[in-house]
Amino acid sequence: MGILGGKLQRMVVVFLCAQAYGLSGCSTTASQDLSLSEVDPYEDINRKVYAFNMTVDEYVAEPVANAYKAVTPNVMQAGVNNFFGNLKTINTVINDVLQGKFQQSVEDSGRFLVNSTMGLGGLLDIATDMGLEHHEEDFDQTFAVWGVPQGSYLMLPFLGPSTTRGIPGSVLDTAANPATYVGMPVQALQVLEVVNARANADGALKFIDEAALDPYVFTRESYLQWRNNLINDGNIEINDDLDKALLDFDEALFDEVNDAELESEGSLDNMKPIAVEDASETVKAKPIPNQGF
Repeated sequence: MGILGGKLQRMVVVFLCAQAYGLSGCSTTASQDLSLSEVDPYEDINRKVYAFNMTVDEYVAEPVANAYKAVTPNVMQAGVNNFFGNLKTINTVINDVLQGKFQQSVEDSGRFLVNSTMGLGGLLDIATDMGLEHHEEDFDQTFAVWGVPQGSYLMLPFLGPSTTRGIPGSVLDTAANPATYVGMPVQALQVLEVVNARANADGALKFIDEAALDPYVFTRESYLQWRNNLINDGNIEINDDLDKALLDFDEALFDEVNDAELESEGSLDNMKPIAVEDASETVKAKPIPNQGF
């Protein structure tokens, strides 16, 4: 699966917040049906690929992840998350600069240096304790900032959801990751990272399975809302006064999604509440640290 760990949890959160407050959802109007067909013109094929991915997950990824959780100490799981999350900070810094976020690029560079030195090569997340906030930037977001259209929604075998803009973005993200050019044992650890991310995603996957009438649609809308949230730096415009209601909803949602993750230190680092800064105008979903896949 391509939607794993903290990313999957955030996708669920962003989508359900949007659904609850009218920012997205199903419609029966002809114009919105046309819009949906433009977003997902290959739905028939995508559904078949989604079914294939879920079969692979059920018979391969889930059993391996369960075995991994059973034998791997929580501190080691957190260390794997932190190590690869630190390497990906280089990609974040590059895209900070390409998007003109120069102050953020300085902060993210500082975060990388702190965790690479004081954090024992990134195994420990010292920077967060020092107040250096985690940011998530990638080439897909950069292309969006530059005005490149999203394109069609695509479900990729083994990798999960993407878009026609996201595919070249992912290729460049991989090229910007130092782990791509390092041989053993780092590449072997990358396999461990994927297994670790799937283990952390268990609660969110079960939530989708139980809560969604159509898991494919839920996954698609969650993914697109989550990417839109990242592109807009967590700022979602709404019109209603949602202060108390959103806080109550947020608390209940995180309780549901995160129940299965409470014993994992890595998972706890990935989950942060959404804070309402001005509910009458803008809900700002603060960037949520994702040390994993």
